[in-house]
Amino acid sequence: MTTPRRPLVMGIVNVTPDSFSDGGRYLDADAALAHGLRLIAEGADILDVGGESTRPGAEPASEADEIARVVPVIAALRRETALPISVDTMKPAVACAAFAAGATMWNDVTALSWSPDSLAAAADLDGAVVLMHMQGDPRTMQAEPTYGDVVAEVAAFLAARSEVALAAGVDRTNIWIDPGIGFGKTLQHNLALLANLDRFVTLGFPVLLGVSRKGFIRRLDPTAKTADDRLGGSLAAALAGARAGVAAIRVHDVRETVQALAMQAAIGEAASHG
Repeated sequence: MTTPRRPLVMGIVNVTPDSFSDGGRYLDADAALAHGLRLIAEGADILDVGGESTRPGAEPASEADEIARVVPVIAALRRETALPISVDTMKPAVACAAFAAGATMWNDVTALSWSPDSLAAAADLDGAVVLMHMQGDPRTMQAEPTYGDVVAEVAAFLAARSEVALAAGVDRTNIWIDPGIGFGKTLQHNLALLANLDRFVTLGFPVLLGVSRKGFIRRLDPTAKTADDRLGGSLAAALAGARAGVAAIRVHDVRETVQALAMQAAIGEAASHG
């Protein structure tokens, strides 16, 4: 994948009972397929299919359950579209099953550290792989996360994990990075990362940014009590990512994000013709 003039939009397809935004809504495979096709119609460039919630406090899913949730959906989507399909999982066996069903990207919140087999699996699969930063794990990550310099520490972690992946045989062109907004970070940590996204872009790998409907938005707007109330903050953060040069933005609200990015790009084009 190459970085386009505007970021790619990755639409989220949660096949889970307990995701923070839409848990249970698309647990049925037919409902998940319909949702994925709707996101494509709204302008998604990539679909990200996940079968295990990584919201704060989430309990892990079994490998078998995760495979049973995501494989039928990925296979059904692959029959309907040639767009890239990502699997959102930390488990290499799930990634392998997903790739066999038609996935072409592995989105791993543990940056290939969950299993001793993860690095070799990523190299063997030879598809895109997203290395994300997370302090702790989903059950504990929001229990008083601390950093000396969050931007420097997250950037150093991602640079180091990229080198580890390269040494394990993952092709450089397949590596993506994600600063992990909301994963073991306070509001101020998240804002610092969003204000310095260019630092991650300069590491030389495509950057995936996931900010959609996340809880830190509620800290800025206490009236945004539910995930559906956080569209404005999600779009503002997405536009910040686009200005910084991220390669893709992972979102629930595809139509609105595509529209916002199109407007930002049109304004920029008009400005360039002065």
